[in-house]
Amino acid sequence: MPERYTAAVVQAAPIPFDRDATIDKAIALIAEAAEKGAALVLFPEAFVPAYPRGLAFGTVVGSRAPIGRDLWQRYWSASVDVPGEATARIGEAAREHGVHVAIGVIEREGRYGDDGGTLYCTTLYFGSDGTLLGKHRKLKPTAAERLIWGEGDGSTLTAVSTELGTLGGLICWEHYMPLARMAMYGKGVQVWLAPTADARDEWQSTARHIALEGRCWFLGCNQFVTRDMYPTDLPEVELLANQPEVMSRGGSVIISPLGQVVAGPLWDREGILYAEIDLAEVSRAKLDFDPVGHYARPDVFRLIVDEREKSAVEYKR
Repeated sequence: MPERYTAAVVQAAPIPFDRDATIDKAIALIAEAAEKGAALVLFPEAFVPAYPRGLAFGTVVGSRAPIGRDLWQRYWSASVDVPGEATARIGEAAREHGVHVAIGVIEREGRYGDDGGTLYCTTLYFGSDGTLLGKHRKLKPTAAERLIWGEGDGSTLTAVSTELGTLGGLICWEHYMPLARMAMYGKGVQVWLAPTADARDEWQSTARHIALEGRCWFLGCNQFVTRDMYPTDLPEVELLANQPEVMSRGGSVIISPLGQVVAGPLWDREGILYAEIDLAEVSRAKLDFDPVGHYARPDVFRLIVDEREKSAVEYKR
């Protein structure tokens, strides 16, 4: 295991609602980061096919409009089967360039066949050999996200052990769930990957807090998105007229285990942040604080995590 390596955080927008074109862009960005020496490449939340900021999917309390169902169908059709052709392409890019990749996708439920309608906001983890190492489904979509994404369960509270250290993390406002953070700290995450859609200044305080609390490297990754990036033939596109021209400013950042900002935050443009990750800093930072070690009090507090996969239908023979 190398103690030091370069990590890359990609602040970019997808080609909204176009899965294949967005994966083309992701592959090009993986190649660019690898050429600069990156061994780990992180993409934002919901990068494939889009974080549908500003859209309503035809919903108000008590009713749904047909145009919203048309938009949903387009979103669903552009989403990602896991595993599937899209994951194979991303994995091949990781293998070709010898890098680990974590990327936010909208995952289409495949357990119930082609008619499965549920979508999940998911982070996928790929090894440098192209293997799909694991996934994490967002436990609690925030506010109107609950209209379009299902909830993950404890079976995808994923941390992966790699030659780059233990990689894991949460998605966006899951970071405000203290027990979810504690569950991941218990898995020994050394490099915390945080795809997000939060471009507020306040998010920067959250990022620094988690680096300090978890005594881990924190890689925060957001999109830079403008209104004119959306396809003009999209159902509900007229709603975007009420949105600002810059819909997400970004704010991607890399923070050390002692809460020091070492790259970023990056605002108001696409770009890639790079930083040298020194895994020894993780153990050095735990001299005086370890949330699940010497600073824990299991005689007073204990967290029980249910990691069983939940299914609506169980068949017993």
